[in-house]
Amino acid sequence: MKQYSDACDQNRDPILAIIGDVFRTAGHVLEIGSGTGQHAVYFARHLAHLQWQTSDLPSSHASIRAWIDEAGLDNVLPPLTLDVAASGWPADRLFAGVFSANTTHIMSWPMVESMFAGIGRVLQDGASLCLYGPFNYDSASMDPSIMATPTPVRATNASTPGCRTAIPPAAYAISRISTHWRMSAA
Repeated sequence: MKQYSDACDQNRDPILAIIGDVFRTAGHVLEIGSGTGQHAVYFARHLAHLQWQTSDLPSSHASIRAWIDEAGLDNVLPPLTLDVAASGWPADRLFAGVFSANTTHIMSWPMVESMFAGIGRVLQDGASLCLYGPFNYDSASMDPSIMATPTPVRATNASTPGCRTAIPPAAYAISRISTHWRMSAA
């Protein structure tokens, strides 16, 4: 069943402006937590030089497939089953980039650490990672709109240690989504 998210429509152009530059020479990009599938189709349509690999838990696959099927694009791939806390990360390929939107703020801290460990195993040398989301710094939200988020998400976020050691202040600002890391596959 095809799902829809207003947030995807609202943030896709500012995100595209940044990832279009960050992934300008990338070939194969892994999206972690493809959710509805909207971002994948939109970005693949506008970044035709990329092979956009979707991924998520199986409960999201039907929506992702519906968006992919409707778009009819050759450069967006069917979803991989990916649980960031599990060891089942793709072992048969490395990616030139990884993108994830609105995922880390709803994960426990151990899941975030597991996600970063997995990302380190699937990135090519010199690849880029782009994260988008409502990051906290010293327990303060970088985005006032997070207060409009349903209570369960706020509660999960409030119980998770801040990302201040990995994410600089004002990381949420869309103009700064280019906060990305060059990682070595070592």
